[in-house]
Amino acid sequence: MNRIVVLISGRGSNMEALIQAHDEGRLPVELAAVISNRPDAGGLARAAAAGIPTEVLDHRAFAGRVEFDRALAEAIEAYRPDWVVLAGFMRILSEGFVERFAGRLINIHPSLLPAFPGLHTHRQALAAGVKAHGCTVHFVTPALDHGPIIAQAVVPVRQNDDEHDLAARVLTVEHLVYPRALRWLIEGRARLVEGRVRFALAEDASASLIVPTEE
Repeated sequence: MNRIVVLISGRGSNMEALIQAHDEGRLPVELAAVISNRPDAGGLARAAAAGIPTEVLDHRAFAGRVEFDRALAEAIEAYRPDWVVLAGFMRILSEGFVERFAGRLINIHPSLLPAFPGLHTHRQALAAGVKAHGCTVHFVTPALDHGPIIAQAVVPVRQNDDEHDLAARVLTVEHLVYPRALRWLIEGRARLVEGRVRFALAEDASASLIVPTEE
């Protein structure tokens, strides 16, 4: 069974979605560990309550990014993961770290990449006046928020939305799409081939863009 290490920095709501999918049989993996760069991350208690080993590497205790990333990589490798999953991990990873886990390092970003990389994505979307927004599951590469796309989920932008409204709507679909995209990878239905994600079946490719039904 595939082993997953999850990296978090805060409450870990996407981590919780993965745990729920695992417990319900929708994500056939072994959740090997949850690692945080912040000792006060709320998700650590949730992971521990689920019986998942947890570990903290406080980035402030290291001389710089390279030193922290080296220690983080060694901590991850100790759990022998098949996949390393970022779930609200608020650190820009060094090129050396990304290359070490190339092809098995996954992230979810709260925008429809390549639109609105970086921070404050919902504010950017509202300022741009887009009519659709969403999230993207992608492979991590040294270029920030520009890795090969595995799946996206779309939500409408409503006329009276503020950042809070839009963020909440996007977070709902993040929790749907992340476990699904990881399952595609684990089952071999989605593969990284020459820098692009290829699907084993045509219906999987069409399902990679998820548009939830509005109430």
